[in-house]
Amino acid sequence: MIEALKALLFGIVEGITEWWPISSTGHMMLMNQFMPLNVSDGFYATFLVVIQLGAIMAVVVLYFDRLNPFSRKKTADERRDTWDIWAKVVVGTIPAGIIGLLFDDLLEEKVMTNPDVAYIVVSVALIVYGIIFILMERIPAANGSLGRLASRLFPAKVTGKHAVSRLSRPSGAEGTGEDAPIAGFRDMGFGTAFAIGIFQGLAVIPGTSRSGSIIIGSRLLGTTRTLAAEFAFFLAIPIMLGWSLVKLVKHGLAFTGAEWLVLVVGLVSAFAVSILVIRFLLAYVKRHDFGAFGIYRIVLAVLVLVWFGFIAA
Repeated sequence: MIEALKALLFGIVEGITEWWPISSTGHMMLMNQFMPLNVSDGFYATFLVVIQLGAIMAVVVLYFDRLNPFSRKKTADERRDTWDIWAKVVVGTIPAGIIGLLFDDLLEEKVMTNPDVAYIVVSVALIVYGIIFILMERIPAANGSLGRLASRLFPAKVTGKHAVSRLSRPSGAEGTGEDAPIAGFRDMGFGTAFAIGIFQGLAVIPGTSRSGSIIIGSRLLGTTRTLAAEFAFFLAIPIMLGWSLVKLVKHGLAFTGAEWLVLVVGLVSAFAVSILVIRFLLAYVKRHDFGAFGIYRIVLAVLVLVWFGFIAA
């Protein structure tokens, strides 16, 4: 029962931090330092991944109509647009899936289940991404910089025919006309989706944040904040389903009944909290930038380093 209560708290933290660009895995790893789960290493490594499925299911529920290409309520053009979204999600998933398969075992062994190293890796990742978020919002020319470079080098392959003319304005404003950033999935080329997927692959490093990696990549490639957040939501569906399946196949048969209970409690609580957080985040990014998250990441990292440094001393 105590472990189930811990799982409930882990699920709440997961539901909040999965969608904010502050690293859900990093937060849960830090929680485990203060409130360790009494489980096997294999289950713990699996739990950190599979608990995110609860949060992902919230996206499926909230966006079901939009993501359902078979809906009879949609016109032919709307169904075509839905298939276009899924095609770009698949393209964006490919590089992240490859990176995850290559480095998952190494990071699980050397970082995620190693408490002496975990807090350092998480803290450094929090600081690095925090600085990037602050600079990205304080230096408007950074937004769209990679897209402008790509459009000069490989315009047809990287940015897509709709996106090329929409990368000229570097600011983060939601604009209209030819100077606007990439504001919708129709404007996003498949090359851009693939490039964002490479950024998502960086999230294999604990503390970076999957959504944070996608948002940084999306903004540097010229998308609006709203599109960056939504693409982070949608990309989570296939990548987390696949990653969770890999973990369950690898460790699931060795779980005890108590561990399965812990996993279910974490999934359900993460789902419930995510329903609320996703709605709030979309409303937030329409009115604010991501700079505050950068500050939060740096402050948290400093506190963690000071705390664990003091314990080690």
